[in-house]
Amino acid sequence: MTDHALSRRLSYLLRHAPHEAGLSLAPGGWVPLAPVLAHLQATRADIERVVAGSDKQRFSLREHSIRANQGHSVPVDLELSPVTPPDLLYHGTHPRALAAIRAEGLRPMQRHHVHLSPDLDTARRVGARRGQPVILTIRAGEMHAAGHPFFVSENGVWLVGAVPPGFIGQDA
Repeated sequence: MTDHALSRRLSYLLRHAPHEAGLSLAPGGWVPLAPVLAHLQATRADIERVVAGSDKQRFSLREHSIRANQGHSVPVDLELSPVTPPDLLYHGTHPRALAAIRAEGLRPMQRHHVHLSPDLDTARRVGARRGQPVILTIRAGEMHAAGHPFFVSENGVWLVGAVPPGFIGQDA
């Protein structure tokens, strides 16, 4: 199996379907590594290579456990503390989603949080997954001042429950 395929399978397992390997997410989203290795038919060296090579640093690995840093669709307490965000954050999306975003804001959909990027380049890469990206500027400082809690994952992705339309600025 290629590292890319293993990364995709690991993401699916840790973020969306831990039950398929008989796993329960502990606080912080951690699961024991041994059953993950058995389920994926992978070695620790395979997992270490995928974790180290992840351009988005999707995973964290400890001695005997692993977790996905964010993006879960299953219930999990990532044990993140609220953090004051920078004044502006960015969200990469695709043009087909713009009308709904302008009307309803950014919603987490099947995830726990809306994911925001700290810089334009990262937002462009995220938005380009589905074609030509559209980058939205999020007035995070104003949102925070209005009482919206923000979190930042271990890999630098900013997380918020939702972004109301009034805090979405012009396309960057």
